[in-house]
Amino acid sequence: MRWFDHHCHLEPGPGGAAAVAAALDAGVVRLLTVGTDLERSTEAIGVARAHPGTVWATAGVHPHDAATADLEGLRALLAAPEVVAVGECGLDHYYDHSPRQEQRAVFAAQIGLAHELGLPLVIHTRDAWEETFDVLVTEGAPERTVFHCFTGGEDEARRCLDLGAHLSFSGIVTFRNAEDVRAAARLCPLDRLLVETDSPYLAPVPHRGRPNQPAWVPAVGAAVAAERGVPVEDLAAATWETTNRFYGLAG
Repeated sequence: MRWFDHHCHLEPGPGGAAAVAAALDAGVVRLLTVGTDLERSTEAIGVARAHPGTVWATAGVHPHDAATADLEGLRALLAAPEVVAVGECGLDHYYDHSPRQEQRAVFAAQIGLAHELGLPLVIHTRDAWEETFDVLVTEGAPERTVFHCFTGGEDEARRCLDLGAHLSFSGIVTFRNAEDVRAAARLCPLDRLLVETDSPYLAPVPHRGRPNQPAWVPAVGAAVAAERGVPVEDLAAATWETTNRFYGLAG
């Protein structure tokens, strides 16, 4: 089986290299390390350059960092050949580390960059479903859009799918109190479904309480497969194909 962890946060240097090596040993043969501001997006590009053919990068401004966004600097980073998507970006009304008006403006600007550059869009949304949908309808959802670490239920899943978006499931799908997320994983068409770790956060059962790592994305995939009643090998093959197609990578 081949797995693709399409959303993780790899450290530069030895820590990231060790995580990549462990992932490869576990059958996770492609990884996407995600930027959240200019500094971390630059680091992500560096990690991808250190692991060509195995790791790719995104460049984006997380809603937490919207108040200090440098969109021209972001545009320059998006030109790097290792970068395959804009994000993660979106709205976070749980923490509100940046004012909501600035979150919305920076999210809209990154949707515009995805349209302009023909890149996929990676969305973070927390406690802001209605506002997120409103921005996407106003700006137009890019043809390739994914809601990373999907935390909604069936209603939110249907609205995302109606916009043409993909859904990505993390270790949350293994949590005891996440029945809404599992229902969404059962509902999502297989060709619109991705898996991720969001490491070092949200370690799946049975690894909860430990720093997450890309090597554990098979545990996420196994949980999704069990919910859908399909062999884990079929889920791995489907998500491998879908993820590579979504990011425009040769399979």
